Amino acid sequence: MNTIEKPATPNTPEVKFIEGKKLVLKGRSIPQDAKSFYQPLIDWAAKLNIRHLAVDINLEFMNSTSAKKLLNMLKKFDSNNRIETVSITWYYEEGDEECLISGQIFEKLLKKPVFNFQEYKE
Repeated sequence: MNTIEKPATPNTPEVKFIEGKKLVLKGRSIPQDAKSFYQPLIDWAAKLNIRHLAVDINLEFMNSTSAKKLLNMLKKFDSNNRIETVSITWYYEEGDEECLISGQIFEKLLKKPVFNFQEYKE
């Protein structure tokens, strides 16, 4: 799966990856079944064959199950030996300390990715 295009729904984020470009997750992540939503992405991350990966994560809200699955996906990028570098831009709304802290926790749990935190105004 070299191209992924899943439109956002009220409960799931937009997911977009076009070969040679960045992976984008944008919206809300509160799916009824986080495993069925994220497992194909986790499997894809383990098999991805790209030297440099850029990831934009712009989730206005995610529940704890989504956070666990998202971390599992990022861990697959981290352990995938075909990926040399991973840069993650973590977007958070001005004043949303919880979202910022979530990104900072992810940053501490991963080795390969370099995080860039970007605050934005609503």
